[in-house]
Amino acid sequence: MNHFELRDGGLYCEGVSLVRLAEAVGTPAYVYSTATLQRHYAVFSGALKSHASLGSPLVAYAVKANSNLSVLRTLAALGAGADTVSEGEIRRAIAAGIPPDRIVFSGVGKTAAELAYAIETGVAHINVESEPELDLLAAIAAAHGARPSVVIRVNPDVGAGGHVKISTGKSESKFGVSLAEAERLYAKAATQPSLRAVGVACHIGSQIVDLTPLESAFGLMRALVGRLRASGLSVERLDLGGGLGVPYFNQPDPPPPEAFAAMAARAVGGLDVQLTFEPGRVIAANAGVLLARVLHVNARPDGRRFLVLDAAMNDLVRPAMYDAYHDIRPVAPRDGEPQTYDVVGPVCETGDTFTRERLLPPLAAGDLVAFMSAGAYGAVMSSEYNTRPLVPEVLVNGEAFAVVRPRPTYDEILAREPLAPWLVSPKS
Repeated sequence: MNHFELRDGGLYCEGVSLVRLAEAVGTPAYVYSTATLQRHYAVFSGALKSHASLGSPLVAYAVKANSNLSVLRTLAALGAGADTVSEGEIRRAIAAGIPPDRIVFSGVGKTAAELAYAIETGVAHINVESEPELDLLAAIAAAHGARPSVVIRVNPDVGAGGHVKISTGKSESKFGVSLAEAERLYAKAATQPSLRAVGVACHIGSQIVDLTPLESAFGLMRALVGRLRASGLSVERLDLGGGLGVPYFNQPDPPPPEAFAAMAARAVGGLDVQLTFEPGRVIAANAGVLLARVLHVNARPDGRRFLVLDAAMNDLVRPAMYDAYHDIRPVAPRDGEPQTYDVVGPVCETGDTFTRERLLPPLAAGDLVAFMSAGAYGAVMSSEYNTRPLVPEVLVNGEAFAVVRPRPTYDEILAREPLAPWLVSPKS
């Protein structure tokens, strides 16, 4: 469920008309619904809490899905933790009010400076993904006189996800260590005086719409915990990642959080560990839209019709990168027979194509459209390619809205790039 609905002939986000919002903020722009963010978090966390065998899991929102500070603050107010993959994301989570002891630090290529910052900050645990990283972390912790909590990320060789580029659990992917290697590294971590080995983790992919591979991976992780404990090692935590898919309108609905929680209870319930789950897309995707305006309709003699928008691949790269599907809705629908469009942006790349031969209601220059399910991996992956100003973000709360990341001016863009001293003309 989301809070984007047609009302009085136009699309609204909660109590705000998107037509009025576009007039105030301009286009393209991302628009987020507070009520949807709150509802999605409540449904996900509530589903887990309904199974006593899961204990009191840490729900660590995956910051990479949407890292806007106002989005993070909205979720922090509900008790969300944070799954982070860089020092910058840790800093964002803290700035948004998420306590360090509810922040997980993941990522396959953490720098020494980032590891030092995580240690100094006191994050809940650091997910270690290789032996070189384990050795580096042990040395940095010793130099700081610290003893951070360490979790070994496992690659269970179980693949899942909506696209090969977001499947992370197969043996050929760059993430984590094998099950066999995990046992050795966990034992090694447990002997390091500067480390505290507390658990194991896995994450097998994103946009998962079938719970079968997740249940298989969870079962493998449960067995790993059993083997580690049988060898005399303490295992306090089990981080099971995220990945649950969302409805993108062109595919069957994924399992609801209630089904996911029931599966988790079957697979790892009663294990006597602190569980961590890292939802991202399932919280943010359907809480946001990308609002764009039609520049013109280019009708070719061969019958092909290009719908040219002011939004481009630099604003929403998912279709170009992943062949991702986004439902496209007119903000103020016109009467008339649907027509087939190739929906494109103004960037000088053939790849700047959102969809081809999409059947849509009739549209004309000046009309507004909304790309649905754009709240995750939209604004966070945007850029200023072609020197197009970074797309702004707007948060709606009831009948109020606020620009929570402004669109930069051209002067601001250019001011970030000082000329090299030898290129500056001497003053006369």
